[in-house]
This record gives sequence, C-alpha cells and structure tokens, in this order.
Amino acid sequence: MFPLIDQIPDLKTLSDARHPLHALLMEIALEEARAAYAEDEVPVGAVIVSWEKGVIARAHNQREQLQDPTAHAEMLAITQAASALQSWRLEGCALYVTLEPCPMCAGAIVQARLPLVVFGAFDSKAGACQSLYSIPQDPRLNHRAMVVGGVREAECQELLRDFFRQRRRSSRTEPEQKLS
Repeated sequence: MFPLIDQIPDLKTLSDARHPLHALLMEIALEEARAAYAEDEVPVGAVIVSWEKGVIARAHNQREQLQDPTAHAEMLAITQAASALQSWRLEGCALYVTLEPCPMCAGAIVQARLPLVVFGAFDSKAGACQSLYSIPQDPRLNHRAMVVGGVREAECQELLRDFFRQRRRSSRTEPEQKLS
C-alpha cells in the first residue's frame, strides 16, 4: 500500500514524466501488469491514487478471464476507485497505467473526472490520450485531464513485447487442429 501523500501536489509540478512520484506509482502498475502476464492476459496494469487516501485501486487486464471486452485495467481500476470513494467523481485522484489508454478507457477517464493520467508505453494502434487521439484533452468535452506519457516507457514496452513474442512462439509450436 502506498503511504498517504503529505500534501496534495500541484498538477503543474507533475507534468514532467521524470517526476519521482510517477516512477514510484508506475512500479505498482507494473506489478499489476506482471500479474496479468502470469494469467495469460495482455500485460497492462493500472493504479488509481487519491491525493488524500493513497492507493485506492489497482487492477490488470482481465478480458480473457472474465470474457468481457470492457475488462481493461483502467476500467476495472476506475470502478474500484469509485467504490472506494463512494463517488463516481474521481477529482482528487490520478490514474497510472502501463499502456496509453484506448478510446473506451479515455472516455471513462473523462466521465470519471480524473484530473491526471500518467502512462508508460505509447500505443500507436489504439492510443487515445496522445498517439491517435487526445480525448482527455479535447476542449469540446466537459472535462479535461492532464496527460503525462512515457513514464518507465522501456519497461512497459518490454513487458508487452515479451508477452506477444511468447504468444507468437507458442502459436507456431501448437499442432494445428483438424476440422471434423
């Protein structure tokens, strides 16, 4: 469990991806991503920290396990955090996630009123916070979040690369099933 933060940080001071708080909290997200990997899920982990209460949610992808297309780490963590705070408004919180959120998760970030999103690896195929779209910063929406990308990026990318490399290897070695 992450200790309580002595003082609510000024979001401007957290705009630097090298801020030591980001590295510390991303480690918890990486622990969740490793748990997903061990469960043969795409290794994405997420953590939500309340500036007043510390870590209030941690989750990893569970799409295969739950057979639920919405069971992304971010969605599960947002649900846990809302439950922990007994409020859907996560205004005094920050989301840390190992992979740039997709459009679904970026929409949930806006809906939950999260003011800060910190992610590790950029996602050139589905990233909706900086790579393909900038949903949390879209001025047409009723809420915007500051986004900081690239925190412990190499570690987050490597975990994903290893997972998909292993998956490709095992799919080549599995015998083909005959159609009956």
